[in-house]
Amino acid sequence: MAEHSLPILVVEDDPSLREAIGDTLELSGRPYVAVDGGVAALKVLEEQAFSIVVSDVRMMPMDGITLLKEIRARLPHLPVVLMTAYAEVDKAVDAMRSGACDFLLKPFEPQALLAHINKYELPASNDGAGVVAIDPASRDLFAIAQRVAQTDATVLLTGESGVGKEVVARFIHRQSARKNAPFVAINCAAIPDSLLEATLFGYEKGAFTGAQQAQAGKFEQAQDGTLLLDEVTEMPMGLQAKLLRVLQEREVERVGGKKPVALNIRIVATSNRDMAEAVRKGVFREDLYYRLNVFPVAIPSLRQRPEDIVAIARHFVIEHGGRFGRTGMSLSPAAEAALKAYHWPGNVRELENVIQRALIMAAGNSIGPEVLNLAPRPLADVSPVLPIAEAPAQSGLTETGKRVDNMKDLERDHILRTLAEVGGSRKKAIERLGISERTLRYKLQQYRDEGYFQD
Repeated sequence: MAEHSLPILVVEDDPSLREAIGDTLELSGRPYVAVDGGVAALKVLEEQAFSIVVSDVRMMPMDGITLLKEIRARLPHLPVVLMTAYAEVDKAVDAMRSGACDFLLKPFEPQALLAHINKYELPASNDGAGVVAIDPASRDLFAIAQRVAQTDATVLLTGESGVGKEVVARFIHRQSARKNAPFVAINCAAIPDSLLEATLFGYEKGAFTGAQQAQAGKFEQAQDGTLLLDEVTEMPMGLQAKLLRVLQEREVERVGGKKPVALNIRIVATSNRDMAEAVRKGVFREDLYYRLNVFPVAIPSLRQRPEDIVAIARHFVIEHGGRFGRTGMSLSPAAEAALKAYHWPGNVRELENVIQRALIMAAGNSIGPEVLNLAPRPLADVSPVLPIAEAPAQSGLTETGKRVDNMKDLERDHILRTLAEVGGSRKKAIERLGISERTLRYKLQQYRDEGYFQD
């Protein structure tokens, strides 16, 4: 059985039954906390996180239905399973209407209890695949993700850049019936317009110059599994119409092909933009938006789930410490306090970068705040409507005045300087730079994630 770090909360006023349930959980290797009533349950829920609540219905002075309603008001996505006698089935129906996941009829076998817990509980705080869910906001998020994963509904994940949209997408795939089939991801902003259609839909031999053999596209590669359309709002309008047809017909036709291929896939799309605003501006098709927006999930920024910060940082210390040959490293209390106090404009991606740098710079086995380098660097405000601060004019210098030693820095300086010269107008910048608007937007997002400017 997989290790679970979140305990189970048992609420039962009958001491013998409470003990029996505790014995069942203990024998199965599951951590739990047992309390004798609703008041005690609400108190302990304020003090720590749980994966699920298993509660009796008939209790005094607060019965299980009242407790359920209180939990729904405070922790709306925490699973609750109620235990009830056969004579109280009417209360069980009321409980289901009030938001209970399920109910167990007394008496029940230990395996029935464990089956209900395994079916409905929240994911472990760290499932070994990058999922860390300590903060209540994150626990609610993954509870929602776990529920939608049981269906084939198209999911639209939105949130700031770096919040972990792909992590959530992979979690949905792993929790679904398609988990043993492929998970295929494509970043719609990272592939040039001229190659995106062939990459998505595939192509036949001779379809265009250089197509020396047939190639299946991402849709076909994801057959029976999940296809992640990352940053879907960056897709050119012409291609959006073709994507809409694929989603409607559930079949894809390769470039240069004549025979459609039937698809059996689950679609997850992501965007760090306000998609409704993109529709209003005419850069994203309204019909495609509604086709993708079947089950929207907004992922909170890292600053909106502060209890996750240190837990995620510790996860990265272990993960990257092993890769860098620096096992046994840990964060000092002062470093953890500094991490919690920082506002994290780049979200989880920025936190990961900070930890990697700290692992390299730390002299001993303890990571102190001095190697976190969280002090804000000079930022240029790049905006599509407001002028930006002028980038350094001297060729070959970075914003901090250090000599550029690679082409990536030169490209960044050139783009930022060009934006400064045209007063922040992206339209004028793409004309001067000779690149598409989508490429410029992708580059600017990269620079924002790396901390070179902020909106």
